[in-house]
Amino acid sequence: MILGVEPYSSGGIAAQHAPAEAGLHARVLEHLGTAICGGEFAPGAVLNIDELVDRYEVSRSVVREVLRVLASIGFIETRRRVGVTIRPAHDWNVFDPQVIRWRLASDSRIAQLRSITELRTAIEPHAAMLAASRVGHDEASDLVGLAAKMWAAGQAGDEERFLRLDIEFHRRVLLASGNEMFVRLQDLVAEVLTGRHKHHLMPHHPHEQALQLHAEVAQAIQRHDGERAREAMVQLMEQAFDEMKSIWDQTAEPAR
Repeated sequence: MILGVEPYSSGGIAAQHAPAEAGLHARVLEHLGTAICGGEFAPGAVLNIDELVDRYEVSRSVVREVLRVLASIGFIETRRRVGVTIRPAHDWNVFDPQVIRWRLASDSRIAQLRSITELRTAIEPHAAMLAASRVGHDEASDLVGLAAKMWAAGQAGDEERFLRLDIEFHRRVLLASGNEMFVRLQDLVAEVLTGRHKHHLMPHHPHEQALQLHAEVAQAIQRHDGERAREAMVQLMEQAFDEMKSIWDQTAEPAR
């Protein structure tokens, strides 16, 4: 297959080229995004399209599409007489789930975990409090059941199942808050929980206190006890932060 050739409008060749082109695009985007997050390219550095073509052995069209995505999330900008340049981290869309994933895959993962955990500590307790006043009977019962399943998976040491249930639990609390802006944070939470698991920044067996606190959050929401739901979620966030701190203190990774 020759990359960069325009497909026929009939869709026959397009159907053959599109999957491979999409795969190349995803690979280059993931690698380049992680490299930028990890500081391989400093702010102000210039990206040369021809060099990227050679480096990744892809077509110019693939590189251009990757650069278009990076520009959309604030990683790069095009300057006259200069070219494509790296923008400083404070210009990035740090709420974009793929940016979170790249930062967790880079040397800056500890700083990413810290900042997201601080954000979650500010948002999720209030979401739990709102959920207690707004949740329906069936939703509340499902949340309690979900906490029970988490307890069983945690006690059994089934990390994959526990991760799926943990993501779903926090997604449902955000959803039950009735605040559409809180709900939009569910992908962010899913990425950080997945990243903690993938990069071994979670205990192999969840602490019993964490399991108990999930149950207390769910039960307080079911009883419509907003203050207790908030308190239990604060404790849960603090416990998660302490878990990560003990791990990153051992790794001695720099906080960027």
